[in-house]
Amino acid sequence: MAPPPSYRERQELMDADRLSRTLSRMAHEILERHPDIRGTVLVGVRTRGVPLARRLAAALREVAGVEPPVGALDITLYRDDLTTVGPQPVLKGTDIPTSIDGRTVVLVDDVLFTGRTVRAALDELIDFGRPSRIELAVLVDRGHRELPVHADYAGRTITTTRDEVVQVRLREEDGDDRVVLLERTAGPSPRPRSKRRASGKTRAPARRRRPRR
Repeated sequence: MAPPPSYRERQELMDADRLSRTLSRMAHEILERHPDIRGTVLVGVRTRGVPLARRLAAALREVAGVEPPVGALDITLYRDDLTTVGPQPVLKGTDIPTSIDGRTVVLVDDVLFTGRTVRAALDELIDFGRPSRIELAVLVDRGHRELPVHADYAGRTITTTRDEVVQVRLREEDGDDRVVLLERTAGPSPRPRSKRRASGKTRAPARRRRPRR
């Protein structure tokens, strides 16, 4: 996955090893809050939230001996900017493999930004049942919230500007594991202005000669 147009890499936030260790730590934090992991369901927000949820489930199996079920949410039709997405948005499907009634649901996403993606995910999730509790786990929290949304589990919290982008690369989707911070590149240089004469004076227009008779 190449950087978007007009962006360049500024800083590497995580390499493959650090990403793996971060997910392991997050799995331990989830287990500390929910020792009986059998009552927990992980639901990833498409696209990269799904492989992250599956990796967290695998990490929980290693430390608890039980792997919680993993679901996937396609929030496309629940977005509040659907009219700007396009006339025919691409749908990848929602899959909730078990009942969520009375269970703890941990929503998993790659980057927490304005909070609008999480709001859409909550709206869709409630259509599938009534969990006893919903928590949020994100790999990177970059701030700039527009809605009152807070991550219960965050792999890394960073301060960003609006002109920056956090890009998460996962081997399941992109072929490798890497998290980078991108910054907007400068636009094209303005055209040089015409040079003035050294004296700073402009040349007076030539006088028209009267034709001879």
